[in-house]
Amino acid sequence: MNIRHFLRLSDLSPSALRALLQRAIALKKIQRAGERYAPCAGRTLAMIFEKSSTRTRVSFETGMAQLGGHALFLSPRDTQLGRGESIEDTARVISRMVDMVMIRTFGHDNLIRFAAASRVPVINGLSDDHHPCQLLADLMTATEHWGDLRGRTVAYIGDG
Repeated sequence: MNIRHFLRLSDLSPSALRALLQRAIALKKIQRAGERYAPCAGRTLAMIFEKSSTRTRVSFETGMAQLGGHALFLSPRDTQLGRGESIEDTARVISRMVDMVMIRTFGHDNLIRFAAASRVPVINGLSDDHHPCQLLADLMTATEHWGDLRGRTVAYIGDG
C-alpha cells in the first residue's frame, strides 16, 4: 500500500498543488455558505505536539470538526515518546487506531522516521526544516487575492 504523506511542500507536484488550492478555496466557500460537507465523518486525526502552538492546534481541530471528523490532541506527556518508546513503535501503535496523524516536532528526521513506520498518512504540522501547512495557507491567501500564481516571484521570510 502506497501511503501519501505531506512532509514538505515539494511532496506535491505544481499541478497537484494548484488543484489542492482550488479545492481548499471551494471548500471555504461551502463552509461560509453554511453548507455541511463531511468527508471525514467517522475519521480521527491524532495531533502529536512536541512543540506547542495555539494556531496549529485550533486550526487542525476546527478543520476536522468542519469536515465531520474528530481531532485528538496528544502532548509529550500523553505519549510514550517522552518515556523512551521509539518513534517507530509509537507510529505503529498510534496508526493502528487513527486515520491520519499530524505532528508538530523539532527534528525533521523524527517526522520522516514516524512516517516510514506509520500505516496512515502523516502531515507535517511543523518541523525545524519545513512548515508546509503554513506555506499552503499562505499560498491559498495569495491565490485568493491575486489569482493564478504562475510567473509570480514570492519571497518567504520566516522567524528562524
